This record gives sequence, C-alpha cells and structure tokens, in this order.
Amino acid sequence: MSATDLKALLPLLIVTITAVLAMLMVAIRRQHRATVALTFGGLAIAFASLWVAAGSAPHVVPPLLTIDRYALFYMGLIFAASMVFVLLSYDYFSKLEGDHDELYIVMLVATLGSSVLVASTHLVSLFLGLELLSVPLYVMVSYPRTRALPVEAGLKYLVLAAVSAAFLLFGIALIYAAVGSMELSRLATALSIREQLDLRLILPGMVLLVTGLGFKLALVPFHLWTPDVYEGAPAPVTAYIATVSKGATLGVLLRFFHATQVLSIPSILLVFWLIAMASMLAGNLLALLQPNIKRMLAYSSIAHLGYALVAFQAGGDLGPSAVTFYLAAYFVTILGAFGVISVLSNSEGERAAIEDYRGLFWHRPAIAAIFTAMLFSLAGIPLTAGFIGKFYVVAAGASSAIWSLLIVLVVTSAIGLFYYLRVVVAMYGRAEERYEPEPRLRPIPNLLLAGLTVFLLWLGLLPGTFLRLIRDAVGGLS
Repeated sequence: MSATDLKALLPLLIVTITAVLAMLMVAIRRQHRATVALTFGGLAIAFASLWVAAGSAPHVVPPLLTIDRYALFYMGLIFAASMVFVLLSYDYFSKLEGDHDELYIVMLVATLGSSVLVASTHLVSLFLGLELLSVPLYVMVSYPRTRALPVEAGLKYLVLAAVSAAFLLFGIALIYAAVGSMELSRLATALSIREQLDLRLILPGMVLLVTGLGFKLALVPFHLWTPDVYEGAPAPVTAYIATVSKGATLGVLLRFFHATQVLSIPSILLVFWLIAMASMLAGNLLALLQPNIKRMLAYSSIAHLGYALVAFQAGGDLGPSAVTFYLAAYFVTILGAFGVISVLSNSEGERAAIEDYRGLFWHRPAIAAIFTAMLFSLAGIPLTAGFIGKFYVVAAGASSAIWSLLIVLVVTSAIGLFYYLRVVVAMYGRAEERYEPEPRLRPIPNLLLAGLTVFLLWLGLLPGTFLRLIRDAVGGLS
C-alpha cells in the first residue's frame, strides 16, 4: 500500500484506530465520560482528516474503494451525525444505571461500515460495508438489554437485516453470472452493450439488489417492523439509524445507479417509480393517526425516502445534487427531532406519546420552539432546510418531467402537514396539571439542539454555500 493510499484512507483508519483504543480502554477500566471523550475526539479528528484525504482525491484503492469528493462529502455527513449521536447518548444513558461503554465501540464499527459503503465501487465492498454497518446495529437497537422493548426491536431488526442480506447476495450472484465481474466500471461497460447480455439474469439480479437495499432504507413494501424498531430502540439510536444507516445506503445506491446507468432500462425505472409512489402514499397515510411520535416519525421517514427517490430518478446532474441536499437537510432535522425526545427522557422511560408533549411550551419554551422548527422542516415549511430540500427535489423531478410522481409528492406533503401539526398543537395547547417539569437540562444537549436549529435555519435561508459544496461533490461522482 502506497503513501497516497494511506492518505486517501486516513479517515477510515482513524475511525478504526479509535474503535480499537475504545475497546482497550473499556477492557482496562470502565469510565463512561472517558469513553465518550475518546469516541467524540476520534470522530472529530476523522472529520478534520477529510481535508487531508481530499488532497489526493479522486484516488482509487483497487479494486474495492474510490475515495473521491462524493465519498468524502458523505463521510463528512456520517461523521458529523455520529458525533451528534455520541453527545445525545452521553446525556441519555447518564440517566440510566449500568455501564454503557460498549455502545460507543459498536457505533464506531457501524460508522466505519457506513464510510466503506459510500466509497464502494465494487459489489464485494458494498456487501462488506453493509454488513459492517448492520451487525453493530443489532446491538445498538437492543440496548440496553435489561429492557424488553429494545430487545424485541433488536430481534426484529436482526430478521430484517438477515432477509436483506440474503436478497442482496442472491442479486450480486446473478449480476456476476451475467457480467463476469463485480466492479461497477465493468458492469457499466457491459450494460452499454446490452444486446450481448443475458437480461434474464441481469434484471432479476438488479431487482434483488434493489430489494436488499430497500430493506435498509425501509421503503414500501420492505418497511415491515420498521415502526417497531424506531419505537423500541433508544432515541439516540433511532436517530442514528434514520440518518447514518439510511444516508450511507442511499449514498451507495446513488453511486451504483449513476455509474452503471441502470435506470436507462425501462423495467428497472418502473420498479423505482412504483416504490417511490407507494412509499410516499403509505408513509404519509400510515403516519396520520399514530399516537406515538417515534412511530409517526418512522412512517414519516418512509415518505421522505420516497421523496428522495423522485429526485433519484431525475436525469442529469440536478438529480444527484437534489438527493444529496435533501438527505443533508433530513439529517439535521431528524437529529434535532430525536434529540428533543432524547433530552426529555428520564430514568423511567421516554416521552414518546403525543399527549406527553401537551403544554410543553408553557414549561420548556426553548425545547418546544426547537421541536417546532424540526417539525416544520419535515413538513417543508418555508425558511427551513426541509423547504429548500423539497423545492430542489421538485425542480429535479420537473426537469425530467416526472409529473405523476410530483403530483403525488405535493398531495402527500399536504397530508403530512396534518400529523406534524398535531404535535405542534399539542405542545402549544393547554398545559396539563399532570405534566411535571424535568430537572434543568444539561448544557451539552441544550447547545447541541440550539446548534442544529441554527444550522437548519441557515440551510433554509442561505443555502447557496452548501449547494455549491454539494454540486462540487456530486461533480466528482464516479
């Protein structure tokens, strides 16, 4: 391995070393605060090293990885979301008894898997990255194991991930049988001369591959048990799954289909059209009457991934840029929403029911205002990142004349306003006497939520700088 390879892989190496050091530290002496400091510091250094790695980008580490501007941008999103997770988890698990150091170790492994995933240019590295992400998530979802609901959610996620891996492997096998290679560049070359391919293997292989990744993204009809996983997992872990896990999977899906131009095959395009349509409709309709906020946000996430798929199907450079911006806005919003749920939790459990938030504004006006901003962003209200993201998606869809999906997007977005406003109305409604204020929140989660809100509004009001950064990253997509 050359010095250039090491420079390009520096962010991945730093995350790996941090995971090993955290494991050694826990083996010698358990100390929650020290483990959190080491984990956060390692992720911060890995984030800073992205600029060092950018000096050698684009760089191919044959045959599995390509470290380009696109991969580095997604790694930046992943590392930033992981740092937010660490701070939320520290506040959340400090309220519970027992040792929680292992959670940060498995989170680092999952972050490493996510980073490998977005840099994959080979089906083998795609599968390895996906499994390196998935296996730690089984532990994270079922944490702490002393509670029944997280363990149940962890078992259900295990079943989902196992089915996902089986579909994915079968799809990869069929693609390899048809093409004779698992490199994306060779697959793209083979697909450009389609008459020499056996489409009886390629088409089922692609459908199975989409099915495997569809389970990870919780798209319809692969969304079974997703609300149960969201509800059962601790709030910081749910935020991690909704952002890092889905972001990495969507990132590699975008690279795969952009590199191979598979969407030029009408039958594959029809599959994505149906999935996007079903996800937008089912996600919003199922979220309408959910009394539990975490379940509501689970169904909402299905709809939001459906929105992203509208831009995903758009041609040209506008589609990938719209998907990436929408994903970044979604990261900030979901981390803020689940951050509010996390900091309002206590040793007895989480405030997950909508009724638990009734009158919140009259007791915690700042927290209520932050949650309102996050819900408005999810609804696509102007002046928020969600509005700019949705506008960008509509522009991408209009540029490719995907009118049927755009009509469904607009109608379902209007439906989504109802269940977001249900929570807002509850927060600003009459304060219930039974509502007992929590002790004063710690400064770390307060500052974190305030920072996320400022970033949310900055993306909504002045998105130009961030959009230029995204266009530069997507321009290096290979």
